[in-house]
Amino acid sequence: MADNFGKMMKATFRGLLILLGSIAGYQISSLLLPHLPSGWFPWTIAWIPGDIAFRLFCVLFFSSVGFVLTPLFLNGLGFISSLFERHLQTTSWQDISSATMGLIIGLLVANLIALPFSDLPIGSYIAVFLNVVLGYVGARLVLKRQQDIRGMLSPLFGLKERLQNLKGKHHNHSKAETLLELDRNARRKVLDTSVIIDGRILDIARTGFLEGVLILPRFILIELQAVADSTDPARRTRGRRGLDVVNALQDITGLNIEIFEENLKDLKVGSVDEGLVALALKIDADILTTDYNLNKIAQIQGISVLNVNDLANALKPMLLPGETITVDVIREGKEIHQGVGYLDDGTMLVVEDGENFIGKKVEVVVTSMLQTSAGRMVFGKIRREVRS
Repeated sequence: MADNFGKMMKATFRGLLILLGSIAGYQISSLLLPHLPSGWFPWTIAWIPGDIAFRLFCVLFFSSVGFVLTPLFLNGLGFISSLFERHLQTTSWQDISSATMGLIIGLLVANLIALPFSDLPIGSYIAVFLNVVLGYVGARLVLKRQQDIRGMLSPLFGLKERLQNLKGKHHNHSKAETLLELDRNARRKVLDTSVIIDGRILDIARTGFLEGVLILPRFILIELQAVADSTDPARRTRGRRGLDVVNALQDITGLNIEIFEENLKDLKVGSVDEGLVALALKIDADILTTDYNLNKIAQIQGISVLNVNDLANALKPMLLPGETITVDVIREGKEIHQGVGYLDDGTMLVVEDGENFIGKKVEVVVTSMLQTSAGRMVFGKIRREVRS
């Protein structure tokens, strides 16, 4: 069937190019005839006038050119299509729609600006130049600022939602319809195995900070079950805790959990991480994870990642250079003469010249901080020993 369709398309394009070549030949002959000498038609045949013979020659010549160029045109069209397909595989539908909207806006502005120049001899060239430049600028501008534009339009969506809620007071809505209204403007989020086993996602959900639909792929559930059935007691405990977290998430009022049935084979990938990335690209969703490597891979492919570790680090209190804190030095540091202690929230505090104070409580002056996706480190100098 595909071969028949290819043959039909090839015949259609060949006929189209032959037709265009014939029209071009006729128009070119009409342009050239007034400039040719009146007696210059050596190929005049019998009763056919010379000008008609010249027109027929041009039509046949350019239609033959169209016939010959058909394979080259189809090969070029296939190359351009494959090029677009490769680029669009790593581009989300949200980016495509934003760029298209920006292109349309740019073309409208370009044509409005080009109207005063339409009567000039070079008016058409100015119009083409403005369309190309402003179309590109509009697409790129909207693509880069789509988050800001969405923020500007959010009050309109909120007003629409409030009007729908007022209207809905006179009707009985099912639970699914209510969740659909709440989640209409929220992005979907795909849950990773690590974030489920970690468990902190449950506390975040209970506080009400999570909105939208949470997507739980079937292959993540299968991986959780495999971990829960492991012979290793530690892995088995982590897997069972992950299953308990899933059950608890489903019981939270106002949180919509969807089980996505597509498996790794359907997504044409070989690993769970690749499946999460492919699924997020396919349904235009974010990824919820605590996996550092998955975080980086997803960001490279243009996927928004919500890392619970980043959220936890952002919620830790800020310590400015010069502040004084009290800490117990519990072990040696990696560098010579360093000691290491931990704050109440788990932040590591590296104490210069703290090796001799191991096992003691000291007052430390903060000198600097280092923030990474893996956590936060604080560096300080000993001010004095705190005696109890």
